[in-house]
Amino acid sequence: MPIKANAKKALRQTEKHTKRNMTIKAEIHSLRVKLRKLLESKKVEEAEKLASTLVKKFDKAVSKKIYKKNTVARYKSRFMQKINAAKKTA
Repeated sequence: MPIKANAKKALRQTEKHTKRNMTIKAEIHSLRVKLRKLLESKKVEEAEKLASTLVKKFDKAVSKKIYKKNTVARYKSRFMQKINAAKKTA
């Protein structure tokens, strides 16, 4: 446990930030799972709508430094490839 006042405050801030970041990450994860299930069930239009909201969430998470820029770019690239492939087959 921290002894100094500034270390105690830093610990409190870290706990708050961690909790906030985990909720955002969990929300993004659930959206990614929904997108995957929509693509498996061949619902391309709904998947596109969900993808746009997912992109917004990802970009906001990058701006708040919850995810790294290249990680989000990789995720976005992968699910857009899957959506485009589903469009071609549909």
